[in-house]
Amino acid sequence: MGLISWIILGLVAGFIGSKIVNKSGEGFFLDIVLGIVGAVVGGYLVSLTGNEGVTGLNLWSLLVAVIGAIIVLLVYRLVVART
Repeated sequence: MGLISWIILGLVAGFIGSKIVNKSGEGFFLDIVLGIVGAVVGGYLVSLTGNEGVTGLNLWSLLVAVIGAIIVLLVYRLVVART
């Protein structure tokens, strides 16, 4: 996937994940960054189960990225809440 694809997938996954986790979002750029990190984390976790992770701009990749974004957002909120 190209850089633009990762940004688009990250934005969408971060936005959906942040709406699920805290209903308000973390902000445009933080949603993108956490979404991209979530896509990588989700892809890695799904690949551990023997399935393909993020494969492009498709529904499966979006689902994997959103799951990863939710995990990353929960960890992010735990870390930020402690400081």
